[in-house]
Amino acid sequence: MLSEFKTHISTNFPFLEHSKILVACSGGLDSVVLTQLLFQLKYNLAIAHCNFSLRGKESDEDAIFTENLADTLQIPFHSETFETKTFAKDHKLSTQMAARKLRYQWFQEVADNFKYAYILTAHHADDDLETFFINLSRGTGLKGLTGIPKQNENIIRPLLNFSREAILNFAKSQNLYWREDSSNAKTDYLRNKLRIDVLPKFKDVSEKTLQNFKKTQEHLQESQALVEDYMALIYNLVVTEIENGYSINIAKISELPNTEALLYELLHPFGFTAWDNVLNLIHAQTGKAVFSTSHRLLRNRNELILTEIDKISEKKEFLIKKNQQQINNPISLSLIPTEKIGHIEKTIVYVDTDKLNYPLQLRKWQEGDVFQPFGMKGKKKLSKFFKDEKVSLVAKQKTWLLCSDNQIVWVIGQRLDDRFKITQLTKNILKISYKPTKI
Repeated sequence: MLSEFKTHISTNFPFLEHSKILVACSGGLDSVVLTQLLFQLKYNLAIAHCNFSLRGKESDEDAIFTENLADTLQIPFHSETFETKTFAKDHKLSTQMAARKLRYQWFQEVADNFKYAYILTAHHADDDLETFFINLSRGTGLKGLTGIPKQNENIIRPLLNFSREAILNFAKSQNLYWREDSSNAKTDYLRNKLRIDVLPKFKDVSEKTLQNFKKTQEHLQESQALVEDYMALIYNLVVTEIENGYSINIAKISELPNTEALLYELLHPFGFTAWDNVLNLIHAQTGKAVFSTSHRLLRNRNELILTEIDKISEKKEFLIKKNQQQINNPISLSLIPTEKIGHIEKTIVYVDTDKLNYPLQLRKWQEGDVFQPFGMKGKKKLSKFFKDEKVSLVAKQKTWLLCSDNQIVWVIGQRLDDRFKITQLTKNILKISYKPTKI
């Protein structure tokens, strides 16, 4: 296997030869073999081990084993212990998902701090087959069947071409030692159940089952590439980037064949799973919305508007003290005294400083708010102003007001209040600039 691995890694990952490598090593068969292969080929590597505190003494012994392995090979060793169950509970994750999140986040931190160019994991062909069936059983699109990627940015999986059997045979031929995870024998988790009860029978169908599976997966990957090329054209046709997210033209996407599939491809990266509800938005009234854990999809007139769920503090009002020239939360504003009026646009206004009473208030708009739009003599309800200006529901909900003594000074990014404008009697001018953010 050593010769085959050398050819594989030289052909597909030649850049590793002159790079610092961090190997994720649990102490199990797969990661120990990956470590030994790279060591024997004289790569510049180090070991990173995670103790998830899930198996008590057994987890601690895994950590000791991997540290001894690093000492024996005389390579750098990094380790971290996590309270995985506490993290899972606090973040409302399954134990497996919590461990995955903790693992990859810490690997990246170690790589950044110690200048490792790449992180290598020991996923192999059998893992790939298990992942295929997991995704298939849960319901997935084409991309979910294309398998574990060989490379994802700086994370590389060089054993994906090799079976568990080949890895085990190499370990035995080299008289290697490794740790056995007792939890792998339990069928509580779907992956273990597939590995123990299902896939052995599936592979018994033919000696070439795993080999044929890899060929099928290659075809699926080619098909996925075609879909991605097509979706790039569709994106340019039906999607418009707006300040707070993206707008999908309902009329245009409805005219295209396979509307449901197109919406899936456009929206599944944002975590949507309630596809019946998503499709119903095509025929829903303005104001209807569907949520994922991170995003909102809103029907607004003739479009679907996709925005990130507002993470801003629930605090209703923020105060700006006198002489405070910059704030960054909840939005970015600068307030700079100036001697003359410069370029005016939606994100820059000039006000009469002497008309302001501090502290100024920064808050979201509310029903019933009234102001005097710049250039008008009378007052106007803010809701009526939004309607006349055809401001979308999403933009309205993200609108902030700058107020003085609860009087609106500026509907930020939209209109100055006429009562605070610069006149011939103005002695002190304040330039206020707003820097909008995009998701």
